[in-house]
Amino acid sequence: MEIFIKVSQFVLSLSILIVLHELGHYIPAKIFKTRVEKFYLFFDYKFSLFKKKIGETVYGIGWIPLGGYVKIAGMIDESMDTEQMKEEPKPWEFRSKPAWQRLIIMLGGVTVNFLLGIFIYILMMNIWGEKYLPTENLKDGIWVQNELGEELGLQTGDKVLSIDGEKIERFSSLFIEFVNGNSYTIERNNEIIEKEIPVDFISKLVDTEKEDANFLALRIPFFIGNVIDTLQNANSGLKAKDIVVAINDKPIKYFDEAETEFNKYKNETVTLTVKRESQTKDIDVKLDDNGKIGVQIAMMPESDLEKLGYYSFETKTYNFIEAIPVGINKAWTTFSSYLKQLKKIFNPSTGAYKGLGGFISIGSIFPSTWDWQTFLSITAFLSIMLGVMNLLPIPALDGGHVVFTLYEMISGRKPSDKFLEYAQVAGFIFLIALLLFANGNDIYRHLFK
Repeated sequence: MEIFIKVSQFVLSLSILIVLHELGHYIPAKIFKTRVEKFYLFFDYKFSLFKKKIGETVYGIGWIPLGGYVKIAGMIDESMDTEQMKEEPKPWEFRSKPAWQRLIIMLGGVTVNFLLGIFIYILMMNIWGEKYLPTENLKDGIWVQNELGEELGLQTGDKVLSIDGEKIERFSSLFIEFVNGNSYTIERNNEIIEKEIPVDFISKLVDTEKEDANFLALRIPFFIGNVIDTLQNANSGLKAKDIVVAINDKPIKYFDEAETEFNKYKNETVTLTVKRESQTKDIDVKLDDNGKIGVQIAMMPESDLEKLGYYSFETKTYNFIEAIPVGINKAWTTFSSYLKQLKKIFNPSTGAYKGLGGFISIGSIFPSTWDWQTFLSITAFLSIMLGVMNLLPIPALDGGHVVFTLYEMISGRKPSDKFLEYAQVAGFIFLIALLLFANGNDIYRHLFK
């Protein structure tokens, strides 16, 4: 059932994005009286799952879920209908239209993608608002969970002041900003330190096991979620929801401090002071040879973290008018972040290309339970991502057509149909290779990592 829900969300999101993107080409084409011969969700090589002709246009659903298309008369596109191009241009064909009209038709798809992303973010801000943890409220810094964070140059307790010279307002943004960034500034023991992010950091991140990839986290209290009844302290008196506040009378505030203390007492007995509701108890526990006591920690609810004075979260609500600039800013931040990621991917020295993913990666970001807020957030991100990708100056993408049209408008010379045909084939081969590489990465990670 969980897989079904994930796949359903993925297919619905993809279908919405494809149909609206193609509608972005279709509408200006019709406005400029350009004939649209086909409008398809998914590709229909050899046959269609559904098709119906209305007026001059065949509307349908193909069986290959790799995208969609509108076939515009007189245009060299993914249909590669070169026979049509051998005939004399007709007034209703794309190639007969002025360059400025053709430019608007080609930019229509990505324009819709960006507008859709903005609209969804505005809608989300209006309906749900925002709740986040400002980085300035991390009074005791971050928790560095593994060697990956240490190789980056971070230590538990560091306060991140900026990345690439820009202050990071929200804790939730730290991870992706480190991935996208080149340098950072921290405060450590009242000293300001500037460090470079290693060029191959993303490569190491991709090669890291999934459970170890999150190299930084909130410093959390030692909040017991479960006492494992088969281990040494099952009958010690520890209970779920106990908060460990001291070890051998040494006060601790965070779980990472407890880990440090436990490493001093491997295979020994220590006394834990725990807070249980309004009471405080001392409980003796035995550590194993790894410095563990046989309990599972849990994340305390945000309301309790605030109540106990660990963190102060910001909550903001917006009416529709107030949500507009907030939604636009969220879309711009997403757009900028994705551009930074692309820059890393196209720089071989970063190794970021190893993290390139295909349909499995995209599908996996959807949750296993249906949640409209999460679904809309992912759809908005994918819409902006699709807009950026289609703007790349690669033949066979909208960006490639835009480049050729701009060249024509500036130089006054239109590229020949034969050149456009060869460029389309080259671009299509490149995209197929990229698609195979990305999905090959997915299969490799799924089978071997």
